[in-house]
Amino acid sequence: MSNYTYKRVLLKLSGEALMGSQEYGIDPAVPQRIAKNIKPAWENGVQIAVVVGGGNIFRGVSGAAAGMDRAQGDNMGMLATVINSLALQDCFERNGMDCRVMSAIEMRQVAEPYIRRRAIRHLEKGRIVIFAAGTGNPYFTTDTAAALRACEIDAEVLMKATKVNGIYDSDPVKNPDAKKFDTITYSEVLNRGLKVMDATATALCQDNKLPIMVFSMEEAEAFAGALRGEHVGTTVIEGKDE
Repeated sequence: MSNYTYKRVLLKLSGEALMGSQEYGIDPAVPQRIAKNIKPAWENGVQIAVVVGGGNIFRGVSGAAAGMDRAQGDNMGMLATVINSLALQDCFERNGMDCRVMSAIEMRQVAEPYIRRRAIRHLEKGRIVIFAAGTGNPYFTTDTAAALRACEIDAEVLMKATKVNGIYDSDPVKNPDAKKFDTITYSEVLNRGLKVMDATATALCQDNKLPIMVFSMEEAEAFAGALRGEHVGTTVIEGKDE
């Protein structure tokens, strides 16, 4: 494990990423690619926790915009993350990777209840831990759940895998002249309103001095490179005045 700078990390995946080229649901090739990308680090002793969103199945905010009660919509969104978590667990285990799903909403038939000390023990035993059902509360995103769980398990870095290879000052899809940041501070992210993670998640990382690394999971070596401390994507760090 000497090649890796980080020994315990939390990987945040979007639900939309699991769709692949589909319009909704899960493209089986995507979990397989994720498993392939993270397996070498796991085999070398890096402790890996995962939080996955549910946007490929249902988004509470979209439901609220269509007239649904926001809390009810968020509850449905949290259940969608459980479906995604079970799909990831199945893929990881088929690739020989020991894995546990821990849910913030109790459903003992399909997942363990989230207990912080038990989660840490799973990591110490070399198991990948997938945190499902967000925080268990409506009005909180899976970004915030990822930041919260990363702090709770004493992760050294929160790694967010996206469709783009870092943080830009504007949407690189719409603006070909968008500038990519190698590093940026929490305050800059918040003040500029950059869509890295929601403000609550960013502020939580800032308060706990937890670095955020944003990179593209579609790049095969990005995750391993980030673990080795290479300049992959963008890192959100503490500024001098923070």
